[in-house]
Amino acid sequence: MKDMTQQTAYSSTSVEVNKLLKNTYMLLSMTLAFSAVCAGLAMALAISPMMSLGLSIGSLVLLFVTLRKADSSAGLFWVFAFTGMQGASLGYILNHYAGMANGPQLIMQALGLTSVIFITLSGYAVTTKKDFSFMRGFLIAGLVIMVVGLLVNLFLGNGMVFMALNAGIALLMTGFILYDTSKIVNGGETNYIRATISLYLDFLNLFIALLHLMGIGGDD
Repeated sequence: MKDMTQQTAYSSTSVEVNKLLKNTYMLLSMTLAFSAVCAGLAMALAISPMMSLGLSIGSLVLLFVTLRKADSSAGLFWVFAFTGMQGASLGYILNHYAGMANGPQLIMQALGLTSVIFITLSGYAVTTKKDFSFMRGFLIAGLVIMVVGLLVNLFLGNGMVFMALNAGIALLMTGFILYDTSKIVNGGETNYIRATISLYLDFLNLFIALLHLMGIGGDD
């Protein structure tokens, strides 16, 4: 009787996790597509660096609002508002790389590589159901170091340091993909809006880091 109860509980948990994964990946695909559309519009409008910075700051504010509203019916509106503004903030950077001789191909290659890495690592975490929670401390410490390094390099303007930091960010994001997916699979995250935001940021930051790294050959 006890074994049957445990089996029923496990089955119920498994159904809930599968539903959470389905909702998360569906929302993730929609927010990424919406971000791409907003980024395309920003590119067409040729937004300035200051406009890009303003949109980035605005999206950061919307991120905190979205996280607070994640458990309410308004959560879906805010997640699209956040990802839309975040996508639009990339307009200037994408135009910069698009202006290179092989710019459009470079952007598509970075996007394709990001997608392959994301699908592979997230799929691995889902299928194996391994718990990557042990990586949390390392990832947070690494993220703090990268953010501080980027802020310091704003004043230094060192290209090699910038590339090294982007390589570190790319590596960190691969760890975050495993960690955040594992968190969903193993019950550490039960809200699909918050889960979507985590994976969205992993994907976006990995894409930007890879774009910078792959563009080093044609960038000044």
